[in-house]
Amino acid sequence: MSKSLLSAFNIDVSKNKGINKNDYDVFENKDLLDRFRVQILENLSDRIDVSKLDRDAIVEEVKVALDGYEVSNEERLYLYNLIDNEINGYGPLTELLIAKDINEIMVNGCDEVYVESNGKLIRDDSISFINDKHIIRVVQSLISETGKVIDVNNPMVDAILPDGSRVNAIVPPISLHPTITIRKFKPSMMDMGTLVGNGTLTPYMAEFLCAAMQAKLNIIISGGTSSGKTSILNTLSNYIKEEDRTITIEDSRELNLRTKHVVSLETKIDAYGDNNITIRDLVRNALRMRPDRIIIGEIRGEEAFDLLQAMNTGCNGSMTTMHANSPKDALNRLETMVLMSGIDVPIKNLREYIDNAIDLIVHMERMPDGKRKIISISEVNGIKDNELIIKDIFDFKIDKVLEDGTIEGKFTLNKVVPNALREMNKKGINSVDYMFKKNK
Repeated sequence: MSKSLLSAFNIDVSKNKGINKNDYDVFENKDLLDRFRVQILENLSDRIDVSKLDRDAIVEEVKVALDGYEVSNEERLYLYNLIDNEINGYGPLTELLIAKDINEIMVNGCDEVYVESNGKLIRDDSISFINDKHIIRVVQSLISETGKVIDVNNPMVDAILPDGSRVNAIVPPISLHPTITIRKFKPSMMDMGTLVGNGTLTPYMAEFLCAAMQAKLNIIISGGTSSGKTSILNTLSNYIKEEDRTITIEDSRELNLRTKHVVSLETKIDAYGDNNITIRDLVRNALRMRPDRIIIGEIRGEEAFDLLQAMNTGCNGSMTTMHANSPKDALNRLETMVLMSGIDVPIKNLREYIDNAIDLIVHMERMPDGKRKIISISEVNGIKDNELIIKDIFDFKIDKVLEDGTIEGKFTLNKVVPNALREMNKKGINSVDYMFKKNK
């Protein structure tokens, strides 16, 4: 806490042991707090340039507004911080958005804020809002530069902040209270060396995936929410050849490809439901743009059929992510998505189509200790008894969970000679042959 602010509000820390109590309980009269907030902001808005107000101006305005009211020095400081963040940031979320160790922010209500840090979800009692209207005002501030709106008629919004962070918000009447979910943008994209170092995968697995990218194999990255799918996809994109024309397709931009020849497409959802441009529309259009590779941020529906078509008609090296609990579940969901497109095709033929299109499934999980791992690298290995066969090339098995939540386990290179190796060899890539010599 700033010493100058403590002195400005005559706060003696030794006599104010309540300074560290739950943030929501600092200023108990929320109606009065909101009236102060509105009054001070209205007074400050008369200044020529509110964005350049210094600390002394805000302190003085707080003192003027509180004149005649019996409020504690602690409440005065709380109100100052509230106003300062409203003017110079994004309200109570300002500090969380700056903090480098926080990956996600979740607001479930005025006094219910959660953050994810180092893979663990914790409740942050140091952050609070005055009331539901205050949460909505912060959402409006967050999305003000995106051209999107949120109100009773448009109660959901998904937007990208100027720094690349993704914000999703829902307000009544479709939720009991306004909620905000922010996935913060990570400016430094991980490389394979970093992923190996933090235990996400082994050097063998990293080398195998690099060879798969060079051989332009088609890859699905599956896993649960926040399991690291997009991070792995971004990392793999480091191994796309510079001359490959790559089209990326997303609902909200999260991909951060380092390759040079990239065209990024994004869906458009009209607030009134007219003139929507969907993932499927963009995939179909991408096929007319002479792509070498198509990368879809995430498939959720009927666009799956169009992606499979692209993979089966020469657009090799394409990738996507999808939510699934296992590689088998990923293929089952893929079948369901294709059927959603209205394509009348026998299941047997559909499975043959999938078998021909998908080379590898990289499955991610977030462990109980918060760390992300590639649980398996598998390949689709034909059809038997009318069922798609999945063969694990690499996998991870948990041995035990320690008292502090740490996971102990091991990665295994299974005794197989994958079809993917033959595809690599056909394209002159022999860098991983040594891994499978004993299996031949």
